[in-house]
Amino acid sequence: MKKLFNKASNCLLLVLFATMFFIQQGCKKDKSSSSGAPVITGVRNYVASPGDSLLTSVGTGKWIVISGQNLKGTLQIYFNGVKGSFNDAWFSDTSAIVLLPDVIAFPLVEAAQLNTIRYITTHGETTFSFPIVAPAPTISGISNESANAGDSVKINGFNFFFIQRVSYAGVEVTGFKGSSDGTSISMKVPASVSTGGPVTVVTKSGSVTTFYHVHDYVTGVLNNYDGVNNFSWGSPVSNSAVDFPGNNGNYGVLKASNIPGGNGNWWDNGRSMNADGVQWVPVANLKDTLNNYALKFEMAVNKPWINGSIQIVKDYTWTYSALYRPWRNSNGSITPFKTKGWQTVTIPLSNFLNNSLPASTLTALLGETGKGAINITFINDGTTIVADFEAAIDNIRVVKVK
Repeated sequence: MKKLFNKASNCLLLVLFATMFFIQQGCKKDKSSSSGAPVITGVRNYVASPGDSLLTSVGTGKWIVISGQNLKGTLQIYFNGVKGSFNDAWFSDTSAIVLLPDVIAFPLVEAAQLNTIRYITTHGETTFSFPIVAPAPTISGISNESANAGDSVKINGFNFFFIQRVSYAGVEVTGFKGSSDGTSISMKVPASVSTGGPVTVVTKSGSVTTFYHVHDYVTGVLNNYDGVNNFSWGSPVSNSAVDFPGNNGNYGVLKASNIPGGNGNWWDNGRSMNADGVQWVPVANLKDTLNNYALKFEMAVNKPWINGSIQIVKDYTWTYSALYRPWRNSNGSITPFKTKGWQTVTIPLSNFLNNSLPASTLTALLGETGKGAINITFINDGTTIVADFEAAIDNIRVVKVK
């Protein structure tokens, strides 16, 4: 019995020693993967092989993979001193997937932070030298595409750094000023602008030119109450520069007062503007991609707008419709909307929905001829009474935007 007891004890000790050994090895492994300072050895494309090659430089707004050691436990990753976006749950000790910031104000970056990746973890940090360059500029829109000569406008977009030249409707612009974050260029419309043309911005990193033209009252225009006047009936037409300064001729005025919630009577009290039989997209272009086209118009709102929507439909069928309500923020909050003069509204044709779904093609949206009536109306699709709404609309058009 004593021998059996001793044998059992020896076996138990062996199991205990083995367990302690493996625990110690696991602790050593965990310690080695989390206690050392991070080390960066390279930067790769965040795409599947074979595109996941090593990079020699990177621009803003790009997904990348940082390679190295001890990369878990990340607190912050800075590119030229600006925070990137990441989810540490995606990281391993040897790789980290990161999104570079969309905006880096390159002219304002301190010399010590230029072309650096600063990687901070719970167990140390490192700074890795790597070229971070300003990409070619992009234009997201023009504040007022139909502004008069001498009027102030903004070119909006990204990467407007180290600007070399700006051309507006084919005329070189002088006295322009880029914002510090590279997202806009402020300028005045040159006095010599007389015909429509694209907008071009050239920087040290590249150039960009709009597909569409500014100061163009012909291309794709459905109705502008002047040279292209397909207005049929509805809201009053005015040319008052007192009511809506900065106009360029006649315009339509949408008005609504004391409209109860849920009221969509678009035919009442001058709440709609209607043009019959207009060509939205030429037949020759109906096979183009739907996302390449947008409905545009200039609008001025001189009273705070906080409820109700502008609804746009084709042919009065309401099969597809688009809503414009700039007072509603993406998070559901409300900001009273009012313009300073006129501004361009852009509604992609993919925003025309049927049961929350866009059309599959231009033909599905516009029909075989690409032609039909257009109805722009103010409706109260909320629950609160609209006490007083007024907006001027002009230069209604469908143009190619990309």
